[in-house]
Amino acid sequence: MKNRPLDLNDFLAAKSEMEETVPSVENEVAEEIPVEEPEELDVQKAVVEELAAEKAELHEEIDQLKSQIKAKEEQFAAKNAEIEAFKAEIATLKGEIDSLKAEKSGLLARIEAAEREVEKAREDVQERNPNSLALLDRDVEMPDRFTGETRDHVLEVLKEARDKAEAEGRIRRAQLLESVLVANEPSGNLEKKRKAMEDFFNENCNIVNGTVISELTRCGIAYRNGEEYLLPKEIMLRTY
Repeated sequence: MKNRPLDLNDFLAAKSEMEETVPSVENEVAEEIPVEEPEELDVQKAVVEELAAEKAELHEEIDQLKSQIKAKEEQFAAKNAEIEAFKAEIATLKGEIDSLKAEKSGLLARIEAAEREVEKAREDVQERNPNSLALLDRDVEMPDRFTGETRDHVLEVLKEARDKAEAEGRIRRAQLLESVLVANEPSGNLEKKRKAMEDFFNENCNIVNGTVISELTRCGIAYRNGEEYLLPKEIMLRTY
């Protein structure tokens, strides 16, 4: 068969045949894309609505928490204000306490000064008249080692005698001695001296050592009986 030249009509006929045999691409793509069913749209809408509701609830909770935080902050500020007020009050009270302490110190100083004046006056009176502070006259050749020594010893003896008279049923003697004791208060110096000496011996373990001997010598108190050293108890009995 002899080849003939290509005719335009032949080309158009071939093109028409190809279009009929090749499926349309647009039709194939349209067939591949699924079309959403109404049920699936309802589900998605329900999910979106649920999420929106949850979001609204979260916003509401956040607003509540913000309100609570604000209330707590206000309470905290109020407590801080109370604390500052308490601090100011404490500072004021501290100032008043310091002022009272200073006033107390001044009063104590004045009281001590007055006591020294009274003691000096007693010593002056005793020096002029040794029997003025005693219940009875005594030998002035034996002066008191401290103010009121004789008086306090006599009152202690009278107290012991009163107690003995009461125990023995000697009512009249007990009454007379009681009347003397009521009318004559002890100076208290004897008891103070006795207590100070007891404390001194206790501090030195009730041993007559060098420190004790030095202090006893300074006070004019004997610590030996001949060549034998006295015990602290014996020194107390012999002296006070």
